[in-house]
Amino acid sequence: MGFLDALRGKKTLRQPTADRLFAMSTAHVTLETDVGLRSVGKAAIVFQALGTADFDAIVADMEEVLGATGDETGTTIERRDDSFGYRWMVLGDDDFEDLVVGLNAVGEALKAGGYGDRILCALFPFEDGQGRRVYWIYNVKRATFYPFVPAAGAQARDNERELRLKAQMERELPIEQDLGRWFPLWDVPV
Repeated sequence: MGFLDALRGKKTLRQPTADRLFAMSTAHVTLETDVGLRSVGKAAIVFQALGTADFDAIVADMEEVLGATGDETGTTIERRDDSFGYRWMVLGDDDFEDLVVGLNAVGEALKAGGYGDRILCALFPFEDGQGRRVYWIYNVKRATFYPFVPAAGAQARDNERELRLKAQMERELPIEQDLGRWFPLWDVPV
């Protein structure tokens, strides 16, 4: 925002760098080899759906494109709505890079259609050696990642492990430094 914009009362917010999502393409190797987490072969992009024809057309077009390329890449796609009014577009693929590229394509299509503000996050589920889930959440608006580790019990989280994962992955991923923005996602349908 420039000096004249400030005088006129205009506000322009810095937009996050879209390519930071792709940091997960290389970070997943470190997560697997050094941290002991393996991808479950799925990922999701979460957004607030609108009941407009334009919005529905964008989502349908992306599902069609991903479905068509899925014949070549092996990517599957399914849509789920949760009780909070968010839509989960869940991609499945054994090739982790295909998941990242697919999520980016959906996010970019929503942004190009003017609906980028409707995107909540992208989600990458992993499992440890005991089969416990660890989620890496990509906050699209801030272009940062953070870990979410559910603990045993009703809506409890393992904060100690989340902080350990932060320390282990800070060199690989743009980590959200404000811990107050590490929002949990309960009842993940992935």
